[in-house]
Amino acid sequence: MSRATSTEVTFPAIPDKFYFKIGEVSDLLGVKPYVIRFWETEFNLATAKNRAKHRVYKRNEVEVLLEICQMLHVERFTIEGARLQLKDRMKEKHKQFSLDLKTNPTKAALLLVKKELLAIKTILDR
Repeated sequence: MSRATSTEVTFPAIPDKFYFKIGEVSDLLGVKPYVIRFWETEFNLATAKNRAKHRVYKRNEVEVLLEICQMLHVERFTIEGARLQLKDRMKEKHKQFSLDLKTNPTKAALLLVKKELLAIKTILDR
């Protein structure tokens, strides 16, 4: 009998919504809600709460939780290893989104417009 060498876990697609309740997220990830609350503390995730003081998650937060679940349950990282890996992944994503003045003339133009608008605002405030 041969054994599968890699564990393949497929997560369902994230529904097209703005906010998710903790129960919905736990169903998506296949973990209990207390596990998600534990991950919030261990990975320093700031979660918003609605008027009823229930946790609500934005799509990008669900994606981060999905990454954490993947690292812990599939890739078998420790909490500390997953924390470091997540930090590295976030740095990489930030590098991809950051705009450099030398390589992006649009950002330089926007900064100039911002400076001019602030100058106009100070004139109007007088």
